[in-house]
Amino acid sequence: MKRTIIYSMFFAGMIIIAGCGKTQKPADAAAAPAEAVVKAPVKVQAITKQKIARTVDYTATAEPFEEVNMAPATPGRVEKIYVEVGDRVSKGDKLFMMDRTQLLTARIQLANQAKDLARMDTLLKVGSLTQQQYDQMKAAYDVTKANADFLEENTTMEAPFNGVITGKYYEDGELYSGSPAMTGKAAIITLMQMDPMKVTVSISEQQFPLIKNGMQAKITADVYSDREYKGRIFRVHPTINAASRSFETEIEIPNGDRSLRPGMFVRVAIDMGEIESFVIPSNAVLLQEGTNDRYIFTVNGNTVTRHLVTLGKRFDDYVEIISSEIKEGDSLVVEGQARLSNGDTVEIVK
Repeated sequence: MKRTIIYSMFFAGMIIIAGCGKTQKPADAAAAPAEAVVKAPVKVQAITKQKIARTVDYTATAEPFEEVNMAPATPGRVEKIYVEVGDRVSKGDKLFMMDRTQLLTARIQLANQAKDLARMDTLLKVGSLTQQQYDQMKAAYDVTKANADFLEENTTMEAPFNGVITGKYYEDGELYSGSPAMTGKAAIITLMQMDPMKVTVSISEQQFPLIKNGMQAKITADVYSDREYKGRIFRVHPTINAASRSFETEIEIPNGDRSLRPGMFVRVAIDMGEIESFVIPSNAVLLQEGTNDRYIFTVNGNTVTRHLVTLGKRFDDYVEIISSEIKEGDSLVVEGQARLSNGDTVEIVK
């Protein structure tokens, strides 16, 4: 019992000594100061809308307004070709003639049947011939005439429009077989209309409601750097290509001096009229490394926000931007934006 009391007194003394050894902090000790926030200095300006002439730019290849690969409906011997490559022809001019043997035979047969039909008409009127016999002869005459007309159209071929001969694939006396020529189509000659010319451009479906027949376009060719051609939209294709999300538009280009030629590389600018859009200094737009993403910073209070934008038309040191994330009156960072990140705290310097 005594031993137990001695041990209890010993442990109580140890606890008292330990408590006396602790150092108590002053209640009014000041807390350590927090690290100061560094604010990046920037300059800003208000984003405003301006009226600009909206144009959309494309590249294209000049094409003939009309092109036709002339060939008869059936194979045969080429009797005579009246034109050479480079010749200018007018509508109705003879281009070439095929072998006329079948045509002459059909003409003779048609003349004989015409005489027989005239005789039968007289006999029908006096009652010496039945209506059925007359109708059979008339049907035979009509078939022969249709065949003669067909041979007439496919023996002497005429130009369907004013143009220039751009291809000749046979010579006099050769046999036209109906097989494809160098154009990939069966033809004896190729005729192109070069005044006017046309270009076909693929336009984004977003512009479909804005593109109308009669709208003006400017066309330039690299080979004529100091010349500009005036064009006009004359055909808008009614469907959208599901793969490219674009539609084709054809533009007519007057070409009285025939300086434009099929196959030339041209640049097309379609005038969309005046619109209001955001125009800002081009140095305010940044490019994200490793991508084609363009972005800007705006300031709200003293915090910056990053916005993705699409570039539009350029005006010297200014550029049009398109974005659903910005609005008129936003404060755009125009200096000091290179080192900013989204959400940084800044100080506006005037």
